[in-house]
Amino acid sequence: MQTKQKTCKDSLVTMTEMVLPNDTNALNNLMGGRLMYLMDIAAAIAAQKHSKRVVVTASVDNISFKEPIVLGDVLTIKAFVTRSFNSSMEVYLEVEVENILMGKKVQTNKAFFTFVAVDQTGKPIPVPEVVPETDFEKELYAGALRRRQLRLVLANRMKPDEATELKSLFMM
Repeated sequence: MQTKQKTCKDSLVTMTEMVLPNDTNALNNLMGGRLMYLMDIAAAIAAQKHSKRVVVTASVDNISFKEPIVLGDVLTIKAFVTRSFNSSMEVYLEVEVENILMGKKVQTNKAFFTFVAVDQTGKPIPVPEVVPETDFEKELYAGALRRRQLRLVLANRMKPDEATELKSLFMM
């Protein structure tokens, strides 16, 4: 049973970092693992804000790197919970990079992470329901069940024929 409802903005996190030499590879580009680390932190904070519980990362969807992030760039990660399912929460992330000196901003990454809220013994615990408000939040909320079922099928935790939302995409 889930507890009270919360909006997406209740869990909104904005995290800003400057790309420093220790964060980069030999080409002075941000290492992908470092970006994933920062995204995991931002997403975990959003999930904690939503659930008011300790959370653990359950899955990370595809992260594509559209643009290089270079030494000296300032990256901003925005994250918020899109939907909850019993003890799990889907978190949407966007990464924007800014070259302040050139006045250029570009979105470099988008991703979905899933977190599970746990009690002090590590056992999953119910989380509040998400109430989307904006059209974008409603769109993310509506697609969350399909994304969840796909994650579960790919992890062999759900049989493909049980994925009712996915069936509707392939059956005519």
